Amino acid sequence: METITSSGQGDQNYDVVVVGNGALGQSLALTLARRGHRVAMVGRPNRPWAASAAAGAMLGCFGEITESLVASEYGRLKLNLDVHAARMWPSWAAQLAEESGGEDVRTAEGTVVILNTIGVPGIDDVNYAAIQAELRRHDEPFSDVDPADLEWLDPDPGARPLKAFHIPNEHAVNAAALLDQLHVAFVRAGGTVLPELATRVDYAHGRARGVVLESGSLVRGEHVVLAAGVRSQDLLATVPDVAATVPPLVSGYGVSALVRTGDGTAPGSVIRTPNRAFACGLHVVPRGQGEVYVGATNIISTDPVETAVIRDLDFLLDCAGAQVRRNLHNSGLHRVQVGNRPVALDGFPLLGEAGLSGLWMMTGTYRDGLHLSPLLAGEMARRILGEEPEFELDAFRPVRAPIQAATREEIVEGAVVHQLATGYECDWKVPINWPSLIEAQLRPAYLKLADDIDPTFTPPPELLDAARLQPTLVKMLRDYYAASRVSA
Repeated sequence: METITSSGQGDQNYDVVVVGNGALGQSLALTLARRGHRVAMVGRPNRPWAASAAAGAMLGCFGEITESLVASEYGRLKLNLDVHAARMWPSWAAQLAEESGGEDVRTAEGTVVILNTIGVPGIDDVNYAAIQAELRRHDEPFSDVDPADLEWLDPDPGARPLKAFHIPNEHAVNAAALLDQLHVAFVRAGGTVLPELATRVDYAHGRARGVVLESGSLVRGEHVVLAAGVRSQDLLATVPDVAATVPPLVSGYGVSALVRTGDGTAPGSVIRTPNRAFACGLHVVPRGQGEVYVGATNIISTDPVETAVIRDLDFLLDCAGAQVRRNLHNSGLHRVQVGNRPVALDGFPLLGEAGLSGLWMMTGTYRDGLHLSPLLAGEMARRILGEEPEFELDAFRPVRAPIQAATREEIVEGAVVHQLATGYECDWKVPINWPSLIEAQLRPAYLKLADDIDPTFTPPPELLDAARLQPTLVKMLRDYYAASRVSA
């Protein structure tokens, strides 16, 4: 891989310093370098804690839709960005391949969404219907298919799909190959790679001036962009007055696996369920030459996670074997991957200038960062350079009041349904009347927890649920809501 690095000696001066070398950070750095600006991209080559490196990289604009997403104005704004980003990918990928000398990074032809007997009607059925409704609304082609006609699909009979449909324009890419192409293209465009961590933002008199690296070097820039995923929080914390006005970031820790199938086969398309149980849906993504990507879990954690938890890996592989293809259990486990999705405490992205002149944030995108990278790279570049924006991002500006996309009662109800769904997804064996008894206990417990956190604001369902067992998260939420009232 081509690289240009700094010696780390003395001060260095750039037009823009981009902190983060995942899909978002590299895409923005490349976009700016293409236009002749002096750009430094900061980040360790192994990308610790990153989401991009462990991503299935489904370009899942529609496959990721949930009923709760499209029920709010903010969710619909985010979906609009996803739709436009999906249309950019063919030309974006082609230009990347040309500039880097690489091959097409696409690994899947379309996506098959299955509705099987594992989920619950209140999540799987409604999300399946919500995906189709939005496909129709956007005039996006899709077609119902008989699950029996999906040759590679071979689930356990107890987990067989009831229905399925195919989205021909919803592909996937090889995340590792994409990151390599971005790196090479950035270097060839004249960009500078600084392969170490940034430890703090340097600022004075209301303006960001650069970042300090772990080696002690100061890297100066007219603009500083925090695009380091969940680690952006550590850097923002070095500017306390600004940090108090921005929704803090936590990790949506996830485990995925690269599997070499025992029979050397792979599906031609992505196979996935709708999103379910506090997480993305189960998905299997072809990676070529008899290898598939299996993903992914999603667990909220206040700190990034570096090592896969055995429980999560067992759950993931059991789900894939039971719900997609039984002989995956006879396959080789090539690699276990861990990623940390950046999740703002109100559940929405952090995009735009962040409280200091010249300080920008480009994170908090949760599961959509890689998919959104072509659009956000262009849009953030335009804003940094003082040009006319093309897309609506102001709703997601970092300095904001907490976004409340649903009522407390709706959020609590969502948490209850999703928590019960985890039991069915784990194939629990309980007496037939127990789920209703558990539900009756969960609802007042979640409501009391929400009341204890704040009298008005309520975090998204997965954060509310995670707060039950994480006192640190409860404190973060309380402090965030209290600070938002002071800044207002």
